[in-house]
Amino acid sequence: MEIMAASKAAIFVSAPSHGVPRAQPISARFVVRTPLTGPRLRIAGTVKPLGRSARYEAVPIMASAQHSAFTETGAVPRLAGDGSRVGPVRRVRNAALGAVGIALGVLLKPTALLHLFDGGNGNGNAGGGGGGGGGGGENPYFGESKAYADTADDEEEEEEEEEEEDTTESDDGAEEGDEKFLCEGVKAVNLVAGPGIPTQAELFEGLHCQPGAMVSRKQLSEDLTTLLSTGLFQNVDANVQPTGKGYIVEFSFREKVWPGMVEFKVSGATVLPDDIEEQVLREARKSKYTTVRVLATAKNIIEGYYQEKGLTFGTISHFDGMETGKVLAHVIEGEITSVNCVYVDGNGNPVGSGSTNPRVVRRELPFRVGTLYNVEDAKRALRDIFLLQLFDNVQVVPKPDDDDPQKVAVDIVLKERPLKTAEVELEWQIAPGEGHPDLVSATPGGSVFLEHRNLEGEGRQLYGSVSTSNFFAPQDDLGFKLEYVRPYLWGDHDPKRTSLNVSAFNARKLSPVFTGGPFSDEVPSIWVDRAGAKVTVTEQYTRQSKMTAGLVVEEVTTRDEQGDPCPCGMRSASHPTMQGDADGPPTTFSETGTDRICFVQANLTRDNTYFCNGTPVGSRDIFTVDQGLGLLPGNPFYNRMVGSMTRFLMLRKPGRHSEMPPPVLVLHAKAGNVIGDLTSYDTFTLGGPYSVRGYNVGELAACRRFVEGAVELRVPVPKLNTHAYGFYEMAHDLNSSKEVPGNPTEFYRRMGAGNSWGGGMKIGAVRAEYARDCNTSKGNVFVASGSGSERTKDGILEDMGS
Repeated sequence: MEIMAASKAAIFVSAPSHGVPRAQPISARFVVRTPLTGPRLRIAGTVKPLGRSARYEAVPIMASAQHSAFTETGAVPRLAGDGSRVGPVRRVRNAALGAVGIALGVLLKPTALLHLFDGGNGNGNAGGGGGGGGGGGENPYFGESKAYADTADDEEEEEEEEEEEDTTESDDGAEEGDEKFLCEGVKAVNLVAGPGIPTQAELFEGLHCQPGAMVSRKQLSEDLTTLLSTGLFQNVDANVQPTGKGYIVEFSFREKVWPGMVEFKVSGATVLPDDIEEQVLREARKSKYTTVRVLATAKNIIEGYYQEKGLTFGTISHFDGMETGKVLAHVIEGEITSVNCVYVDGNGNPVGSGSTNPRVVRRELPFRVGTLYNVEDAKRALRDIFLLQLFDNVQVVPKPDDDDPQKVAVDIVLKERPLKTAEVELEWQIAPGEGHPDLVSATPGGSVFLEHRNLEGEGRQLYGSVSTSNFFAPQDDLGFKLEYVRPYLWGDHDPKRTSLNVSAFNARKLSPVFTGGPFSDEVPSIWVDRAGAKVTVTEQYTRQSKMTAGLVVEEVTTRDEQGDPCPCGMRSASHPTMQGDADGPPTTFSETGTDRICFVQANLTRDNTYFCNGTPVGSRDIFTVDQGLGLLPGNPFYNRMVGSMTRFLMLRKPGRHSEMPPPVLVLHAKAGNVIGDLTSYDTFTLGGPYSVRGYNVGELAACRRFVEGAVELRVPVPKLNTHAYGFYEMAHDLNSSKEVPGNPTEFYRRMGAGNSWGGGMKIGAVRAEYARDCNTSKGNVFVASGSGSERTKDGILEDMGS
């Protein structure tokens, strides 16, 4: 015998013709009842081998009824064919059998003559032609046992007769009289249940007998055959019982049993460890016999291993060898035979080809033809393809291969984004007037953004943006950026996926060095303008771990609030803003307020964090080095290093089906140092949301060296599927502020060190947080949109890597 698992839960059997002797047919019976007189019809069926095929056919042996009114009332279907269509051979046989039935009836009970003609109209009733057969009806005078044909000899004899008549009589006649009845429900009795065993819903899913369906005798026989062919049962009985408007079909099952398992092997596995076979055999020996439950246990152990490893197509196709106790499980692992890119339009309809070369997509895939399909690889493929920023929608669709259903063909369904985009934003400044807002000026500001995401269909990208507060006089504060990105610089087979990034930029940023402490007056702002070019090469080691090396050439100019070059800062806003009166720390390395510098920048990131129900878990380390070259006189020569470590420690794993974020302990440390020439725009500043919360940016210190530390505990909030958090943070300049030219920390009366504590909660995109400044013993409440405390701590790391 051979058992096949053709679906996710069912175990199917196929048996060669020599496996079931012809003299011992597998029986299947169903009973039809009506509300008039109790039992009306019983049909006994056999399952006979068809040649050497692996399937069985259910063949009705005998049908009978008590009264001719049974077929005339229409309460249940008429099961026999029209007597007028019976052939000559059958008429002769029926006449002879009818005579024998009459003789036996008279001998047993003379009153049987009164009922002789009740079934004589050829409709399969007692003693009549066309299916009554030898007095075997359910006539009470002939006994019910004859109708079941229980003995093996009767079943074999009846089977041979049916085979003979099948060759001489067309099936059309039987189908004409095969009327249907209404099935109002389906039940199961003695059905084997357990993990890995098909449920009642799975077994009955493909049957004709469904609630509300009209079912015929032939279809009911087919359902019996279908259930028997699963190989789960020794035999199946069907009882059809009347209800108010129709009938309920009740299937009764008997489990199949084989000798105890003495050996277990697996065929077709390439990644399955050897100890799996021993584990299955140990479990099987706990049972005296090999049953469906034992095979289901083996199935669960083997397929459970595949599921745990993400190999969703790893299944058992079939078992064999149960008769000898040496069971062999045949495994399908889901080898990939093809990977195809399918481009679709906005409605999801295939469009043939897209603007993106399929090679650009395939090189991002973690799986190839010949490897096993893994659901984790599919998730990585989705993530990496989305990172190309070329597609609005991406789907990874595995399916059985058309040529070999035991293997997998993968379709990558892609909906492309527009290749070119342009955005324009305009801003108009307004201020409060007398009762209503007034327009400050009619001068528009804003930004223009242009983008080409897919140059030449190779995934190369070009970006450009321009921003200003006055489009009529953009030279005053014009900011621009032009960037070109070329992925896979060394070719498609580069394992490090090296990319090239070339950019030209002009940007303005407020300097945090020139910021007053808690006890100083308001300090005039100093703006830092940077204009230059940058070339970087990035090697990608994993999805988030990478190394970047680049060369930067730029001109740095510091300006006051009027936009004039400013070589020195000022103590307070009440001081004159003329250059000659500025007595604060120097703003640039030169005395003109403008520096031209060239330096090499390297960044190494090790990141294995992942999200667990919306909360990051894992570790992240970043190390950044800037090396000033000092190629020309007056250019700074220095080495600037920054390192940080962050650990997101999950204190307890969430439940299997829980959507609540787990409790997480966050530990963070950061340190930096500058050796050589130091300018204000490269000085480390302490305080602010990316350093120590509760302080303004740069409020604690401007220093050459520093250390920072933070501890944060995140706990889930019931029913909100979010977390609340509490934190403690500190920073210290290690007494290095005095080594900064002009000592801005002392000049602006800052503390040089500080700590804070607080807490908050994130609800959706809104974050509410309280932070207490321990230097002044004052606290502040912040309500803002953002990603909560992740923005603070993760923002440090992102800011360092920029």
